[in-house]
Amino acid sequence: MTNNTLTRMDLSEAVFREVGLSRNESAQLVESVLQHMSDALVAGETVKISSFGTFSVREKASRMGRNPKTGEEVPISPRRVLSFRPSHLMKDRVADGNA
Repeated sequence: MTNNTLTRMDLSEAVFREVGLSRNESAQLVESVLQHMSDALVAGETVKISSFGTFSVREKASRMGRNPKTGEEVPISPRRVLSFRPSHLMKDRVADGNA
């Protein structure tokens, strides 16, 4: 397994090579898409990308937790968490190792 990470710059470069926009326009397009996704998630909407997966925000209730070191009970406050559920196609591609 490699330690490579796909970055915004890599996405911009892929758009530049495959779509033919300028590098600046490609970077703006990637930023715009990510901003739209972020805005939708902040608003509590679900972001569903066909053949990729679904991003959603879940509301977690407050609960009692335990400090594993001391055993002391501590309250965990309610919070919103981001979750991602990959599509079956994505799960299959990752499991098969196909690019």
